[in-house]
Amino acid sequence: MTDPVAWDVALRVARQAVRFAPPLDPATRRRLGDDFAEATARAERLVEEVTGLSSSEGPARARVTDRAGWVEANVGTFRRLLRPIGERLAASATTRKALNPASRAAAGVEVGLVLSWMSGRVLGQYDMLGSDEGDDGDVVYYVGPNVVALERRHGFPPQEFRLWIALHEVTHRLQFTGVPWMQEHFLGIVERGAALTTPDTKAILQSVRRAAAEVRAGNNPLAEGGIIGLLATSEQLATLHEAQALMSLLEGHGDVVMSRAGQQQVPGAARFARVLKERRESASGVARAVQQMIGIEAKMRQYAEGERFIEEVERAGGDELLAVVWRSPEMLPSLEEIREPERWVARVGGTRHAGV
Repeated sequence: MTDPVAWDVALRVARQAVRFAPPLDPATRRRLGDDFAEATARAERLVEEVTGLSSSEGPARARVTDRAGWVEANVGTFRRLLRPIGERLAASATTRKALNPASRAAAGVEVGLVLSWMSGRVLGQYDMLGSDEGDDGDVVYYVGPNVVALERRHGFPPQEFRLWIALHEVTHRLQFTGVPWMQEHFLGIVERGAALTTPDTKAILQSVRRAAAEVRAGNNPLAEGGIIGLLATSEQLATLHEAQALMSLLEGHGDVVMSRAGQQQVPGAARFARVLKERRESASGVARAVQQMIGIEAKMRQYAEGERFIEEVERAGGDELLAVVWRSPEMLPSLEEIREPERWVARVGGTRHAGV
């Protein structure tokens, strides 16, 4: 056993937790399937026009699922991402005990609960890795019950809202399949993070002291990266910040493109964005604690910081300067540059004329 999580336990726990979620009747599922297939194809054309990016993998495939189906898809994705951690644990006699049945089952319960909670929040997701069943990583998932519930609660026009969701997810797909090096670079960051796992007791104590210093300074020690950021060593923290910078760029770019591509096609876009922003920020109590622990609050900030970065770069040099971002990994902004775009502009502004 080299998996740090008992995935069968995670799946059972998550399925049990979502068993009372609103089901999709066959007619609604068919209608959603038809609508999202059309919306996804239409969104691809619109996003290609706005970004100039074109997928090297052919057309995307829309797949409507329920919450249990989303959990199952993500169990497969998480398992592939975490597999290197298990192999690293198994390679050392001092850390191998983390792979005992009790530890793996406990981790499975925790992961299952987190996934079940997240399944009630997700509307769409581009699956870059595909599934164990042989998908080629070109599937865009739409969580039907969540989409329908929002439409009914807020009176959203279904055709408009579904196209609006598709625009965001298709933009992410084009980022990974239209920028030749992006997928490999992203997975490289994940693999480096996995290679730096299993901090020793000394590293954990250092992290706790760092958290205590943050509290004394009036800061929230979970604000940057949840519990992962809290327990990370300095080397792990640098990798975490690299990942956060990339995700901020991709999420901010996704929001900007979604807004522009849908400007003429989605009259209700401003209202959709406002409602979803309020939804992201409305968590309190236990939900807020979960968001902080697993780093979702940090992800929410990524939208705003990334969008501001895109807008500042375009203000400084238009589309030509923004295109430098996609040229090579070296042109990607750091987390500091995301938060202070003028630093990135100063560093790479001349490269748009130099062919770097």
